[in-house]
Amino acid sequence: MTVLHSPPADPGLLSRALEVGGRLANDAAEVISATAHRGCRAEGANRAHPFDWVTDTGRTLERHTRRVLAAEFPRMPVVGAEYHTVPAGHEYRWLVAPLDGTANYLAGLPWFGYALALLDAEGPVVGVISDPSRAEIYAAARGRGTRVNGLPIRISRRVSSAGYPICLETGGDWPGGFTTRASAAGAAVRMLGSAALALAQVALGHAVAAVLTSYHPWEVAAGMALALEAGAVALDRHGNPNPLAPDGLVVATPAVAREVLTWWQD
Repeated sequence: MTVLHSPPADPGLLSRALEVGGRLANDAAEVISATAHRGCRAEGANRAHPFDWVTDTGRTLERHTRRVLAAEFPRMPVVGAEYHTVPAGHEYRWLVAPLDGTANYLAGLPWFGYALALLDAEGPVVGVISDPSRAEIYAAARGRGTRVNGLPIRISRRVSSAGYPICLETGGDWPGGFTTRASAAGAAVRMLGSAALALAQVALGHAVAAVLTSYHPWEVAAGMALALEAGAVALDRHGNPNPLAPDGLVVATPAVAREVLTWWQD
């Protein structure tokens, strides 16, 4: 399988981005943990989908993230759920999902978190995800691998999808027949309600693949960094290696990526 290799990034930038991203992820974990299950005010009336909520917690975290990044990296724009216009002419940009899995957060389901990524034209450079429900911080940097609470991890070399979970995140764009084909192959389909954490499960080895049919770039960029650095591959709808595909992704262990892709394509 053809795998794209992104060019190396400046080591000093990687270290600074990881340090600042880790600090922001820890800040977010404290805020999210303190406000979860407390009925934070949510607004969804002006959104296209009834579960596309905006919470006070999410707004607070995005504002905090923007303030910190503006001070630490003044020449790098920040793109997020609330302000997502990308200025032209910048080599790097930050993408932040201050509270990915908002419907789960409001309902008390433990699949939500904070995601932050630094990107260049080739794809993710640094990614950090905070998973408050499991008290874990996931971090990855190009060429430096993926870590969980500071410990390095790699995906397992599984050669079959049978007996393993496949994460599916659709955003309402349900791929017809996918679950039937996955079940016939012996795989178990799970929808977590968080694109960031779905990709993290591939990096962690908990899931053998994640299929994302609809998403915003700030929801997947950090998880993509984790998965790629842990050894996964990313394919677009046509089977081409592409970590920035805008209209759908299969992120999986290399041995099963093509198999899972056919379930979706068929």
